[in-house]
Amino acid sequence: MKVYTRGGDKGKTSLVYGQRVKKTDLRVSAYGTCDEANSMIGLAISHLRNEQFDTKEEVEKVFHVVQTELFHVGSELATPAGKKVPWKLKEEHVTYMEETIDRWDAELPPLTNFVLPGGHQSGAAFHVARTIVRRAEREAVALGEEVNPLVLSYLNRLSDLLFIAARYVNHKLHCTEPTLHQ
Repeated sequence: MKVYTRGGDKGKTSLVYGQRVKKTDLRVSAYGTCDEANSMIGLAISHLRNEQFDTKEEVEKVFHVVQTELFHVGSELATPAGKKVPWKLKEEHVTYMEETIDRWDAELPPLTNFVLPGGHQSGAAFHVARTIVRRAEREAVALGEEVNPLVLSYLNRLSDLLFIAARYVNHKLHCTEPTLHQ
């Protein structure tokens, strides 16, 4: 199978089920932004390759699950209104992130100041992924009623998970979290 199809050479792309839309369509932007976030999560995890800490395998496992689910979120966003979505998000996907957030947050020192993105390369990349997910969420909201409300919940919670993941990785790797200078 070839990687290129030439189908998009004139500024259009296909949604799930083949409907052709401009590449500037808000739906394309929303699922493209999910893809961008997914790539940044992959970069964040790759920065852990040579690091060691007691829950590293758990972090990698959690984000393998999240990356797969984020692919499904993109699929939902790439499916035209009124069509059946090939993969379905479930409330349990959001609950899984909430449980992870609670577990990791319980190990962190309490926030006493605003945290600036930074620390370990992985922590910084998780912060970038968080901002990309926030953009995906804004784009999905702009689509309006066409979007499964669970997609919005998922993206909202994912940005929370990424914030906690950045703090968690920085904590586990003994990297100082930069804070707002006052």
